[in-house]
Amino acid sequence: MGIGEAIAKLFLREGAKVVLCSRDLARTKAAEQRIGGGANTLSAACDVSKRDQVDALVKSAVAKFGRIDIFVNNAGFGLNDAVADMDMGELRRMFDTNLFGAVECIQAVVPIMRRQGGGDIVNISSVSGHISTPYMSGYAATKHAMNAIGKAARMELLRHNINVLTVCPGYIATDFVKNMVKGKRAERVGSSVKYAVGPEVVAQATLQGLLKRKREVVTPRIYSLFISMYHTLPGAVERRIRKALKPTSQVMSEAAKKSN
Repeated sequence: MGIGEAIAKLFLREGAKVVLCSRDLARTKAAEQRIGGGANTLSAACDVSKRDQVDALVKSAVAKFGRIDIFVNNAGFGLNDAVADMDMGELRRMFDTNLFGAVECIQAVVPIMRRQGGGDIVNISSVSGHISTPYMSGYAATKHAMNAIGKAARMELLRHNINVLTVCPGYIATDFVKNMVKGKRAERVGSSVKYAVGPEVVAQATLQGLLKRKREVVTPRIYSLFISMYHTLPGAVERRIRKALKPTSQVMSEAAKKSN
């Protein structure tokens, strides 16, 4: 669903053969039907925090289509809580999916791409990988780490004609906030809702970044301005962030109104 489904739909429309995966096979098959399905798609169940399932996914993709040209690391979830109170078990579980799962997938697919003579790996990160916000520190940490690993991997793999693209979306109108784990202190930056766009914008930015073999794409572009401001005037940006904090339930309500 969300960004992953939007990318699958766009890439299928552009002529790609698409393998969709999630932990819940029934939900994956439902997404496959929504995007058009057919002989050019394959649905699979995979928990990226479990290496045996990642290896099985890669094996299934190669068995079905003969090769893997593009691998999109999109699996992830959020943890909304204060640093002083957050559940360490939930934090570790999030790192297992958001970061270590992505690394496992890279390690599983790189040998195939080397044999093929090249390929592209896409890491769906976040603007949070550049700017940490209160009560989303754990999530931001997974994305900061993903950015670091992805950019280093890009330098390591370019000699094999493998590009690693890091995609950093801002606030996107999906069920991310609804589905994230909420702790004792659940607050969010409320002003981000007004900049929300649909996941289709992220899919299109991903496609363009792939075609140009870019290092990084920030989408929507207005967030590039926020990142630049944070680098030059961090205190001013942090004051604005603190003033914009609202209870997560209120942010979800505002987001629902915007989507309607």
